[in-house]
Amino acid sequence: MSVAPFTLLPPAAAAVPLVCDSPHSGTFYPDDYRHAVPRELLRRGEDTHVEALWQAVPEVGGTLLHAHFPRTYIDANRNVDDLDAALLAEPWPEPLAPSEKSRLGFGLVWRNVRKGVPIYDRQLTVAEVRNRIDSWYRPYHAALSTAIEDTAARFGGVWHLNLHSMPNDAYERLQIVSPHPLADFVLGDRDGTTCEPGFVDVVERELRGCGYTVARNDPYKGVQLIARIGQPARNRHSLQVEIRRPLYLDEATRERNAGFARVQKDLTALLHTLSAYVKARSA
Repeated sequence: MSVAPFTLLPPAAAAVPLVCDSPHSGTFYPDDYRHAVPRELLRRGEDTHVEALWQAVPEVGGTLLHAHFPRTYIDANRNVDDLDAALLAEPWPEPLAPSEKSRLGFGLVWRNVRKGVPIYDRQLTVAEVRNRIDSWYRPYHAALSTAIEDTAARFGGVWHLNLHSMPNDAYERLQIVSPHPLADFVLGDRDGTTCEPGFVDVVERELRGCGYTVARNDPYKGVQLIARIGQPARNRHSLQVEIRRPLYLDEATRERNAGFARVQKDLTALLHTLSAYVKARSA
């Protein structure tokens, strides 16, 4: 079965400088994955249905990219050298720069599905990791980079939303003791470094107006995609948006719940507001 690495949906209305991507909503599990844990457990890593929640991006003039492969297979929101050498059956031929995520088992190629639960009963060969990078990771990044660069060149700037969902037990998974419950939405701009404040303010205001709770950079600040794309000094703005999963799906079955339609409707209204905002800012 041949499956493309991603779907890219161009603007279906007058284009505006808005690019959105969902790197973790993929649900196609390649045959060469050969994982040793049940598929149901791996699916806990998916941002299932996130691309559908934001399906109105093209209708407001934006570009929407979403991955088909699961993040546990290869994570498009990691640097290509963020690889755990202990996962490999042989030395990697180039220098590696494993992050704290890799140390915990959640780097470019996940070692664990959760703390203490390994995905594999074997080590991976260089060849199979290379194949994941070349067949899935690089095409996704090339498509996103082209969308960002073309939009920035056309409009003199770009506003990027990096779209995710988060488990209800996010603090527990991250081993964080929080004095408050997880917010419905978490906006990550790496502590104000990847996006102009006005854009973040609009997103927060609109979501709060719909009755949701909103936090900034707690517990998610954003990882490699927004770190690379977000360069406010160059009029390139990148914001990560995390949605608390029980708002729209059953975390056990991954099926949409009764709240899905409401969240989708509210995000569509938000996108219309953001489209007007970025159009005005790039005029």
